[in-house]
Amino acid sequence: MLRILCCVKRVPAPGARINVTADGLAVDAAHLGFTTSPHEECGVEEAVQIAERCGGEVTVLTLGPPEAAEQLRYAASVGAHRGVLVPADGGARDPQRTAAILAEAIRRLESADGAGPFDLIVFGNESADSGGFQVGVRTAYGLGRPIVNGVKGIEIDGPAVRVRREIDGGFEVYEMEMPAAVGVKEGINLPRYPTMKGRLASKRLEIEILDLDAPLGGQTMVRLRRPAETVSETAILGHGPEAAPAVADVLESLGVL
Repeated sequence: MLRILCCVKRVPAPGARINVTADGLAVDAAHLGFTTSPHEECGVEEAVQIAERCGGEVTVLTLGPPEAAEQLRYAASVGAHRGVLVPADGGARDPQRTAAILAEAIRRLESADGAGPFDLIVFGNESADSGGFQVGVRTAYGLGRPIVNGVKGIEIDGPAVRVRREIDGGFEVYEMEMPAAVGVKEGINLPRYPTMKGRLASKRLEIEILDLDAPLGGQTMVRLRRPAETVSETAILGHGPEAAPAVADVLESLGVL
């Protein structure tokens, strides 16, 4: 039976208006909705699909505030079997520190149940908020396991995992002996919606808590800065057939005609 671990992150809902606190060091979450980072949502779906095809168990791990249990329960509602939370305050954490904590958490989980290493660890290609592209690679390196990032296809072949990564004009195929890790990209699948049965099951999920920490890494956030907002104006060129000459003039100015 395959043992799959999926790491997820609680992030502001994509498309939401992001406000910054007065000191410029944190996101003002007063009126924000939160969700699972989209790449990682696809990672959970891929992990569940693999477990359904090959037989296995999916554990979902997150580092975040107590409210991040919501993301673990959502993962359970779509098929994950186990949820683990490493509590962290809302402050920024550098990728080195985050990866060190995740690596230690994974070691603890692997040693606690005596079943050995997870066969496959699934990360998102990058998080939707910081977009650092580092945590998955650093965690896998800390665990001494191979990883391929930017993955858009996964196949289990006995003791190996074969992955596909898109490149300009084609794709690359990699094969790794398990235990291994992958960083998946949004679009590898279409995440399912939770069923009523899944939502009810997620409410009964017992969230495991691991209290861990690690020293600061080499990166320090100086401040957050919102980009200047751009306002676009819509010009009405006319109504009905009378607008045709004005439309033709615009198309000509754009080089279309």
